Amino acid sequence: MSKILIRGAKVLGGEAQDVLIDGETIEAVGAGLSAEGADVIEAEGKILLPGLVDLHTHLREPGREDSETVLTGTRAAASGGYTAVFAMANTFPVADTAGVVEQVYRLGQEHGYCDVQPIGAVTVGLEGSKLAELGAMHESAAGVTVFSDDGKCVHDAVIMRRALEYVKAFGGVIAQHAQEPRLTEGAQMNEGIVSAELGLGGWPAVAEESIIARDVLLAEHVGSRVHICHLSTAGSVEIVRWAKSRGIDVTAEVTPHHLLLTDEMVRSYNPVYKVNPPLRTERDVMALREALADGTIDIVATDHAPHPHEDKDCEWAAAAMGMVGLETALSVVQQTMVETGLLTWEAVADRMSYAPARIGQAKGHGRPVSAGEPANLTLLDSAYRGEVDPAGFASRSRNTPYEGRELPGRVTHTFLRGRATVVDGKLA
Repeated sequence: MSKILIRGAKVLGGEAQDVLIDGETIEAVGAGLSAEGADVIEAEGKILLPGLVDLHTHLREPGREDSETVLTGTRAAASGGYTAVFAMANTFPVADTAGVVEQVYRLGQEHGYCDVQPIGAVTVGLEGSKLAELGAMHESAAGVTVFSDDGKCVHDAVIMRRALEYVKAFGGVIAQHAQEPRLTEGAQMNEGIVSAELGLGGWPAVAEESIIARDVLLAEHVGSRVHICHLSTAGSVEIVRWAKSRGIDVTAEVTPHHLLLTDEMVRSYNPVYKVNPPLRTERDVMALREALADGTIDIVATDHAPHPHEDKDCEWAAAAMGMVGLETALSVVQQTMVETGLLTWEAVADRMSYAPARIGQAKGHGRPVSAGEPANLTLLDSAYRGEVDPAGFASRSRNTPYEGRELPGRVTHTFLRGRATVVDGKLA
């Protein structure tokens, strides 16, 4: 690989500096670096961040390649500024064995748009009754450290305790989809005024909060690590804040859509707004933003959930739950957190790169933009404004809630170990 000089970028939103990449590594960071023998990228006014890391992505392969594949999903990730993603286990077959997680891991290596770290299922077939091969998945070539039945809750307290005990031996983490199933039977949207007016089955906040409360207590009892997926309510924030004050080893994530959208969107009956957990109230949105700002919520994770057209273009009750998010995540965070003054760009680097890499143990990712570090980088034109057009997505699916909405920011370049995967806003 030739040398690349990124000239005049605002590193983490700070002073303009040059960044020289040599091969897979950052060779130097500073002002007025020599461009001799290097390809030059003029980056004046743009923000340079460490490559983004998503701890919660659905790549759908194997089994639902009509929705997404490892290739299309990682192309979407690169387009959004990501250099590493963690692929959830709810595939067909379920990623509950060493063989399946190794298949996903190797597909990521072959395609090369970003690193793919599989997440292993907690229970066999996501059925919640028997622990999956956690140890075998960890010892496999994929080296799985994060386990989740996402899409379903590990609702049995005994199974959850056993899982927490098991992964403690090798420093793993259980990522819980907090949803008490008995409280959400027939649920279609957030339980509240809007659900009552629309006549749709309500999804109460307590269904999430009760599981989080139980699991942080189990983690404390066992002395293990628990991660809360897609936290969505103000009450959940308070439980996690309390748990952290007690020294419990808990981390939590919020999605971009829960930072921006509310249950008022459901009045349109457009299934693009149907998601699990559901869009909540304005009060919840404000609480989530504040919690992300003060560190109660550790990271932003996309919960990128692609679906084919026919699974969304139908009546609300029959529609699948989920939204694509990899290609719009950084823009939503810019709008909701940076432009509101709640986060600096340095803090964005923490919530979208450093912290998720640390939680998931993503080697070589979430590293500082400094000499000697792997050249995993994202260059953002934060001054850009444009309407979201899903026709231009790299993802195989188009189920975005932001179609036609103006969002700020555009990823112009993404580098994976010094190799450009996105150049001038287009896939390399």
